[in-house]
Amino acid sequence: MNTQDLRTFVEVADSGGLTAAARRLGIAKAVVSRQLIRLEADLGIQLLARTTRGASLTEAGATFREYAAKVIADLDAARETILPAGDLRGRLRIAAPLTFGPTHFAPVLSELARKHQALQVQTCYGDRFVNLIEEGFDCAIRVGRLPPSTLLSTRVGPIYATLVASPDYVERHGAPQTVEELLEHQAILQGTEPWFLTDGDEIFSVNPQGRFKADNGVAIVAAALEGLGIAMSPNGLIAELSVVRTFGTTRGVD
Repeated sequence: MNTQDLRTFVEVADSGGLTAAARRLGIAKAVVSRQLIRLEADLGIQLLARTTRGASLTEAGATFREYAAKVIADLDAARETILPAGDLRGRLRIAAPLTFGPTHFAPVLSELARKHQALQVQTCYGDRFVNLIEEGFDCAIRVGRLPPSTLLSTRVGPIYATLVASPDYVERHGAPQTVEELLEHQAILQGTEPWFLTDGDEIFSVNPQGRFKADNGVAIVAAALEGLGIAMSPNGLIAELSVVRTFGTTRGVD
């Protein structure tokens, strides 16, 4: 019996389908299917009931999954005991933001791969919040406030943002001096999320309105430069720009 077939079966059982398991394992869906067929042939019993909507465990499959998972865990533990201390191996699939990922996180992940030669690092960059379970990711790096979730999270550090607009926009519409005035302006938004503002030690939220939205921080800054409205931009994206008007209200996000 092939141990890789066991690992694939456990992955399919836990992810609920061949497609999701293939993503997590980094192999083609056809390979996953062949491995499952081979395992069921070795056992002489059907482990999964396949439908167009996914795959579910048969009664025998549910029982066998527990034993297969233990075998895989024992093998991994045995392998760890003979590896050099602190060495990592296997595949790590990460979702990282496109706005800061290539510049801020890519060097860190490259260093991780350099230190651990047996570790496979796969990073997907995009500002869309992926579904970690359904899309086969081991972890994600998020910028912003996380909604309630059963997923585990760890705060990496703060990112500060500033309200900005082009000089042309300010000349035409004025610079808001209060929250009430801010809400009368066109906002350049990433979604429907509120803006968290600070006033000394006080943190409060506002819900600005605007007709221009983008799912990428660079695109939002570009829209601000074109005079479409006021944007809240991470300081790292505007640090080298001298053609935006900044306001004093900032926020820190985890």
